Amino acid sequence: MTDFFAVVGRQRACRSFRNDPVDDELIERLLQAASFAPSAENRQPWVFVVVRDAHQRAAVGELGRRAWEGGARQYSEGRLAPTLLADVDHGARGGIAAAPVLVVVCADTSLAHPSSLSASIFPATQNLLLAATAVGLGSAMTTLPLTAGDELSALLQLPPEVVPMAVVPLGWPERVLGPPRRLPVVDKTHRETYANGW
Repeated sequence: MTDFFAVVGRQRACRSFRNDPVDDELIERLLQAASFAPSAENRQPWVFVVVRDAHQRAAVGELGRRAWEGGARQYSEGRLAPTLLADVDHGARGGIAAAPVLVVVCADTSLAHPSSLSASIFPATQNLLLAATAVGLGSAMTTLPLTAGDELSALLQLPPEVVPMAVVPLGWPERVLGPPRRLPVVDKTHRETYANGW
């Protein structure tokens, strides 16, 4: 059993994947972990669409690429370090779509109040990312394809009450990923009131 804190300390976005397949049994194990996330009223509104078909993955990737080139990249320039910008650029222009599996994490709006959907869907997504890290898979979370949400919904043939909320590529990393860079917790933590240092 991999130590939980070691997994959390290693989880980071992967945007370059090997072509090696990821079997259904492993994907199901990750989705099982995702489904153990908390949800408002335990309604479990998550819906997972697993996309393996190369044409479907390319179509999802194209929606993300359009969003990136249509303004998201310009917004990120100057905000991201050059190496991170290059990595995100690679992912948005095809690296993510090249993952052997895309999991589109959706919400069934008939099961939860709209204000609580994020509080249910994103813990499940985080569980999916952590589970992928625990078994050695690379993963990331992107919302770029959601800028064309209607097109994404049509592509996946989602019913009207099911809306896409995140896309998670999964695959074996092309290279070893180092630990994520994080600011010290003391820089982000306050005691009792804001500006009262930890």
